[in-house]
Amino acid sequence: MKLFPGLSALLPRLLIVLHDLAMVAFVWVALRWLASAAGAPPAPALALELVIVIGAQGLVLRMVGLYRGLWRFASLPDLANLVRAALLGVLLVVVVLFLLGKLDLVPRRVLFPYPVAVVLMLGMPRLLYRLWKDHRQAGHAGDAQRVLVLGAGRTAETLLRDLRSDGRYQPVGLLDDERALKGAKVQGVPVLGSIDELPYIAQETAPKLIVIAMPSASAAEMQRVVALCDETGVPFRTVPRLSDVLAGKPQRLELSEVRIEDLLGRKPVEFGTARAAVAGKRVMVTGAGGSIGSELARQCAAAGAAELVLFERAEWPLHEITEELRRNYPRLPLRPLLADTGDPTACRIALAGGMDFVFHAAACKQVPMLEEQVREALRNNVCATRRLARACVDAGVGQLVFISTDKAICPINVLGASKRFAELACQAELDGSAMTLSIVRFGNVLDSAGSVVPLFRRQIAAGGPVTVTHPEVTRYFMTIPEACQLILSSVSLGVEPCSVYALDMGRPVAIRELAEQMIRLSGKRPGIDIAVSYTGLRPGEKLHEILFHPDERYQRTRHPRILQAMPREFDVAAMRDMLQRLQGLLSEPDAQDALVALLREAVPEYTPGGNGAQDPYPSELSPF
Repeated sequence: MKLFPGLSALLPRLLIVLHDLAMVAFVWVALRWLASAAGAPPAPALALELVIVIGAQGLVLRMVGLYRGLWRFASLPDLANLVRAALLGVLLVVVVLFLLGKLDLVPRRVLFPYPVAVVLMLGMPRLLYRLWKDHRQAGHAGDAQRVLVLGAGRTAETLLRDLRSDGRYQPVGLLDDERALKGAKVQGVPVLGSIDELPYIAQETAPKLIVIAMPSASAAEMQRVVALCDETGVPFRTVPRLSDVLAGKPQRLELSEVRIEDLLGRKPVEFGTARAAVAGKRVMVTGAGGSIGSELARQCAAAGAAELVLFERAEWPLHEITEELRRNYPRLPLRPLLADTGDPTACRIALAGGMDFVFHAAACKQVPMLEEQVREALRNNVCATRRLARACVDAGVGQLVFISTDKAICPINVLGASKRFAELACQAELDGSAMTLSIVRFGNVLDSAGSVVPLFRRQIAAGGPVTVTHPEVTRYFMTIPEACQLILSSVSLGVEPCSVYALDMGRPVAIRELAEQMIRLSGKRPGIDIAVSYTGLRPGEKLHEILFHPDERYQRTRHPRILQAMPREFDVAAMRDMLQRLQGLLSEPDAQDALVALLREAVPEYTPGGNGAQDPYPSELSPF
């Protein structure tokens, strides 16, 4: 057991301070001796001068923060601190000598070279120590991987520093499209050519790993780079984003896989302060255990919601998100409720005490399954939503945000039609009330439950084949954070009783291309290592989704990538009558045909059986 446990941590810094003060004293004595050798009178009070110089210079060194850094990472900012400390130090020495009446006894040939000598004597040991440490860690292990780096910017320079100190990797060269950089060296590693030359240079340098250090590359550039990496047959990774590093806080260099988000064909939309609207507010999220609901709950908690109610009917997902939020936000008033939104009593319990915002994310969402489950689609997506809306009105909720889908626009499947029916049900229930309604529509969400991305990953891991429904099928995609920030942004964009919001999601992505890109990202070759097979469109699916309905007047909002539409007019009384009939049909066991007929009556544009081979609304109708 150590007698002085804090001494081991204090001793290195104490030795550094003693080293610096000794160097300061050495510099002063040496300059005094040189001045005397050049004919200047000897110092009459050298001891007093040393006390003044050591005290003044030591005080300044501490004030400029020199001892907050480490010799191991001495760099230009430390050199700047040294220069500043030397200049301030000599000024302070001059002032003190002047006040004591001793300034005339010190020759100028001592004062003028003093700052330069101090910088040299304090900076040189730090530089030599860093070079020694870097040299010791620069040795590569015998099994170190040869690495070819794409990019020669600041990210690559930082990466090379990490590679040098890590020992697991040996950089053999860099590639960059800036022609002027060819032949230059970054951290001693040469720039061998352009990125387009990657297949040829990879053959010459024989790397075992390719690292993409291009954080500012667009989606199109990343697609090009990934295709070139795939052509080499060498595994490739990318440098983690700053946001990933902050979230995961890796302690060692970790190279991550290229994310499928990098290849979306557009940059993720930034929403700025979208979460500010729920700060200090009471919030309820239904479907809180799902992909969207759980992320929405996380963002509301991070925004500082005054109270958060998690409404979820699946036990284990509710347990997981509850434990996560309690662990990360221990002071957040959190109320989990295991219940179904179709239970009016549970809705009243959840909303007891009032609520500012209710985000309704709970729904049945699987297109092929719901084609054969019309009753459950209507019960959960329509009736349960209607009950929740009625409970919100009765409880005096400020705003209900209903999370819909682009499939509700001119639907050809039960999911889209039931979601459109639910939009109308919400509007009918809230008609005449003081509560506002936001309907948010978006497309497919990457990595959400039921997304093709997790399915493709499982199929690739199993060795294939990767199944695509049709070679021409396309979908709009967005990330889970984008989806949730769109939802949060909607609560503060409009003041109308009811508004419909949609996100500009760029160009649609061909699912065939998505599958091939994911195969490449796994280090395999599509059609050679992993087969791609086509299974045909499933029930309720169409080739192309659309984002806008011609009868909804879309206009831009304060956010340039979000559009707001005024909802279409409909007969509220007739809709309420259809909802009553729906409630009665749900209690009958043999009402399948009647339920389908009612769904078609409520949503006249519903055309079951279509495959979307022709986009019913051309791209000219898009307001973007």
